Amino acid sequence: MKDAMDHLIIVPIVLPLISGALMLLLEERSRSLKGGIGIATTVILLIVSLVLLQQADETAPGTGLRTYQLGNWPAPFGIVLVLDRLSALMLVLTSVLGLATLLYALARWHRAGPRFHTIFQIQLMGLNGAFLTGDLFNLFVFFEVLLAASYGLVLHGDGKARVRAGLAYIAINLTASLLFLIGASLAYGVTGTLNMADLASRVPGLAPGDASLLAASAAILGTAFLMKAGTWPLNFWLPTTYAAAAAPAAAMFAIMSKLGVYVILRLWSLVFGPEAGSLAGFGGDWLLMGGMLTIVFGMVGVLASQSLPRLAGCSVLVSSGTLVAAIGLGNGSVIGSALFYLVSSTLGIAALFLLVELVERLRDPGADVLAVTMEVYGDSDEELEAEIGVAIPATIALLGGSFIACALLLAGLPPLSGFVAKFGMMAAMLKTNGASVPASAWVLIALLTVSGLATLIAMTRSGITSFWARMSDSVPRVRIIEMAPVVALLLLALGLTIGGGPAMRYMEATAQALQAPQGYMSGVLSPPKAGDGAAEARP
Repeated sequence: MKDAMDHLIIVPIVLPLISGALMLLLEERSRSLKGGIGIATTVILLIVSLVLLQQADETAPGTGLRTYQLGNWPAPFGIVLVLDRLSALMLVLTSVLGLATLLYALARWHRAGPRFHTIFQIQLMGLNGAFLTGDLFNLFVFFEVLLAASYGLVLHGDGKARVRAGLAYIAINLTASLLFLIGASLAYGVTGTLNMADLASRVPGLAPGDASLLAASAAILGTAFLMKAGTWPLNFWLPTTYAAAAAPAAAMFAIMSKLGVYVILRLWSLVFGPEAGSLAGFGGDWLLMGGMLTIVFGMVGVLASQSLPRLAGCSVLVSSGTLVAAIGLGNGSVIGSALFYLVSSTLGIAALFLLVELVERLRDPGADVLAVTMEVYGDSDEELEAEIGVAIPATIALLGGSFIACALLLAGLPPLSGFVAKFGMMAAMLKTNGASVPASAWVLIALLTVSGLATLIAMTRSGITSFWARMSDSVPRVRIIEMAPVVALLLLALGLTIGGGPAMRYMEATAQALQAPQGYMSGVLSPPKAGDGAAEARP
């Protein structure tokens, strides 16, 4: 049993790869079988992720680290997967969103184009691999895998707007990939390694010239990841692309923007920590300023949005900007609350993207349902009647209640977890142990408050337009399998509020471990070899 548990770390990568490959062997007409395989895979992924989260949380902060050496080759020479509190948290969040969006897609969207289930599983594999990998080379590999899958998802379906936005998305991400490759190559040329822990251990001993080259490498890599996170001024593509994508794809993309935030947090805290010498804290001011400007840009976009999909896309920018700015402050307590906000906002944005399509049916139910159904199934009247489903009781009330919950969650108002996260960040910024509060902290507090007000205004305006001033009194046709994932995501956000104490303690322990990178470096560079026993380190 112990040997099997030792191999559990690689399961989030191998399982969706095998599942996706298996579904390639099935005919495209076997969508029900593919859907069953996909659901079974994501359920297993969720269970495995929860087990890994428990394992990462069982040890004291700073020591909750497990490694998996492929081929039993020691780091930095071999490929190593690293599980700590942060990567375990992202695995669970990815599995939750994967299960919710896949269930939603089974209502109709998985029929809108070929190979949806295979592409979806490859997307999960790429995300899980990116969160688990311990070196830049394999981060690039998984980065390309998930991007290739995301190209298929963003173009899934039909329509000129989706194709136009998808082509722009592909061009932007190819540029980000090129910058990633250049930055990683430059880092390897300077340090002779791409293993993150080994790279961090070599930074303090770099000569001044090499340190400057590494700073240039970090700036190039940072640009690539900030593009993925949607940071201003590199975020012009994001609202349009996310608004044009199919609802399940857009909801899944909510975690993809957080991948950029994850990599920035991981590399910045590890490579440019307090022991990095002249490079300690490199780029922190730029992260803080870029995050603040992203909040402003997203806030203006939210207020200016004339459609719900666009509003949801701009909400992603507000979320990403908040997280990048919190990282730039370099305060461990703020980062702990920011991780809580990461989970809360991702759940809320994903729920909103799924809800948007259902709410849009209120405007003109016949036209909206016909447009979606014709795109997915063709123009058969018989198929239209069969697939729309039966209106569930109190549909309008359920849609309206879910919309209000999304508004409260994204605006950061009680009683949902968005309020707990924002309050925690503000309290941490104001806690200075007698010293004066920095001006940057006051500015960020003001932006968090104003962005919440802007989100509330925009969501209220859209809610009035969609629910109170709608032209038709007919009830939209909503299937239970479409509504259940939205409610489940919002209930998870409510659960974060109820269990805010344990959840916040986990986030704070995660932030504490990130602020002490020595534990990560020693855990990766001197782990026990397979078969040596847990207490024995490699020679």
